[in-house]
Amino acid sequence: MTASEKSDALRRRKNGPPISALTAYDYATARLIDEAGVDLLLVGDSLGMVVLGFPDTTHVTLDHMLHHIAAVARAKPNALVIGDLPIHTYDTPTQAVTTAKQLVAAGAEAVKLEGGVSEAEKIRAIVDAGIPVCGHLGMLPQSVLIEGGYRKKGKTAEQAELLYQDSKAIIEAGVFAIVFESVASETAKDLTTRLDVPIIGIGCGTGNCDGEVAVITDLIGSFPWFVPPFARPEADVAKSIQSAVRSYIDRISQKR
Repeated sequence: MTASEKSDALRRRKNGPPISALTAYDYATARLIDEAGVDLLLVGDSLGMVVLGFPDTTHVTLDHMLHHIAAVARAKPNALVIGDLPIHTYDTPTQAVTTAKQLVAAGAEAVKLEGGVSEAEKIRAIVDAGIPVCGHLGMLPQSVLIEGGYRKKGKTAEQAELLYQDSKAIIEAGVFAIVFESVASETAKDLTTRLDVPIIGIGCGTGNCDGEVAVITDLIGSFPWFVPPFARPEADVAKSIQSAVRSYIDRISQKR
């Protein structure tokens, strides 16, 4: 199935079963997630924190993204592979297209970028170049330094209306889906019913959007030093790793 066919299939899920999406940053994890049947693999710039140890996504470079997208793509997943455009690699429409093409050359089948009305022209340019685009609205991690922290969005009628206008603008520009991050539950639910493309929520409450995306380290419990309040771990890999290492140390110590 081509990238266009995969993105079209997700677009049609607006009124179908919920879309399941997880982040992936390496070959082995991508292969395991894909074999489990997830719909969408996001090579997110969240790798800056959970893989590279940066304090936020603003330190992630294009080289970082290309490296990890290529690793995920080597798993040859059935799921749609989306790569994030890192900060300051889509400041103009021309730069946005150039960056998107590089992500696709590395193995991405679609790209994601943050922002609404101000980014519509860039989204349209990427779509016109034949590359599917997923939008990202609500809390925008690449703007964390400008906004002075991570803040819930859509808590007032004015904020909800701005989200609606941003959504309409990027839908008209051609996105096949939009990620809503940390949007107030009622606002996310209302806008999901009003908008024409699938809304994939993270930190928007359960069942309020057309699908959900989770950071894989939150889901499996492999990054215990920070767990978002909305995360719902299904495993405790960190404890299992530490237990295995202690057992290994004990085993080799007994041989002396």
